[in-house]
Amino acid sequence: MFMMKKKILLIDDDISLLNSVASYLISEGFTIDVTTNGDEALTNLHMIRPDLIITDIMMQNMSGYDLVKKIRSNKQWGRTPIIFLTAKGMTHDRILGYDLGCNAYIAKPFYLEELISIINNIFKYVDTLQENTNNKVEKFNHEKQNSIFNSLTPREYNILILVSKGYTNKEIADKLQLSTRNIEKYVSRLLNKTKTRNRTELAKLTLLNYLNQQKGE
Repeated sequence: MFMMKKKILLIDDDISLLNSVASYLISEGFTIDVTTNGDEALTNLHMIRPDLIITDIMMQNMSGYDLVKKIRSNKQWGRTPIIFLTAKGMTHDRILGYDLGCNAYIAKPFYLEELISIINNIFKYVDTLQENTNNKVEKFNHEKQNSIFNSLTPREYNILILVSKGYTNKEIADKLQLSTRNIEKYVSRLLNKTKTRNRTELAKLTLLNYLNQQKGE
C-alpha cells in the first residue's frame, strides 16, 4: 500500500544548518519545507500542512517560544508535534519549552542520527495514538449499531431482513400477511430508529451489522 511521506517544516535563521538538516531529512525519506523566520512559517502553515515542526528558538522578529505559543493556540495546528532545535540548552530553557508544548528539545550541536531517532519516535507515537483512536471510534460505532438492532422487536427485525433482501413493501405484506400500509409504517419506523434515509442505506447498515457480528464470532 502506498504510504504518504511525512512532511516536516524546518525553521531556522542559520542557512547553513537549515540546508544541512533539510538535506539529511530528505535522504531519510521525508518531505521538507524550510523557512528562516516564524512569521513566514505561520503565514504558510495552511499551505504546507506539516506533520511535524522543527524550529530554532533564537530568531529575529519572533522567537521560537512565541511561535509555539501561536501554533498551540490555533485549533487547526495546535496538536502538530514540535521539536525545539537550539543553542539554548539550560534546564530552565528546556522547562519553558516543554511548558509551552514542545514534544522534544535538542541542544546544538547535535547528531543528525539522534534527531532522526526522535522524529521517528514522535511519528510512531502519533500513529499509535491515531490507530487507538480509530479503533475506539470503530468499537463505539459497532456497539451503537448493536444497540440499535437489539432494540428492534421481532416483527421489526423480520421486516428489516426482508427489506435488506430487496423485497418491496407489497411483497413483505403478502409474505407476513399484513397490510401494505402497516409495512410502510414499519419501514418508516426502521428508518427512524437506524437514522438512515432510505431503503438502500437501511440494507447497507443491515449488511454491515451482519459482517461485524461474523467478525466478532
